[in-house]
Amino acid sequence: MLRRLSASLSKKPEVHILVVGLDNSGKSSVIAQLKPKKVVAGAKGEAKLETTPTVGFQVEEFQYNNLSLTCFDMSGQSRYRSLWEHYYSGVEAIIFVLDSSDKIRMCVAKNELEELLSHEDVNANPIPIIFFANKMDIKDAMTALECSQLLELDRITNRPWHVTPCNALTGEGITEGVEWLACHVQPASSKCKQQRENHRKM
Repeated sequence: MLRRLSASLSKKPEVHILVVGLDNSGKSSVIAQLKPKKVVAGAKGEAKLETTPTVGFQVEEFQYNNLSLTCFDMSGQSRYRSLWEHYYSGVEAIIFVLDSSDKIRMCVAKNELEELLSHEDVNANPIPIIFFANKMDIKDAMTALECSQLLELDRITNRPWHVTPCNALTGEGITEGVEWLACHVQPASSKCKQQRENHRKM
């Protein structure tokens, strides 16, 4: 009994996350930065993440800090986006990955976001959404603020959300975004309370 109690107390909270975004936005690369790294040598000998485009969807399970994460990595190709809604009711958070270098397709991302938010399973459940404005390293990429304005994110008033610029190939910005998300799915710690207070002041 003591062993079972100890195992129960030490068990990491399980969080199910839906990872969405248009094709080529970098969803799989974001997830790869959270997992134990598998790298291959790049053209000039540098290390780079090994990812492949998602077809349909993939389920990734791994530990991240004090959380046990299950990520549903959904394909962003147009013919597969209808699959997204089948996972809305079973997740505690959403990661929406944006290609900040592709202003033309931002209107498509906005349409997909509006459909997501208007779905009854999402509308009825105020789960947090983190937006990763990916590919910030590309010349003339939009800032997080510009992405937010194009998507009209200030209209989202029924759930916590946050935009984080990132480079999913190097991992820059990923930790900040996931820590924000973690604080909104397990909000009890003092660190999380301070982080939420800081974001309110921004």
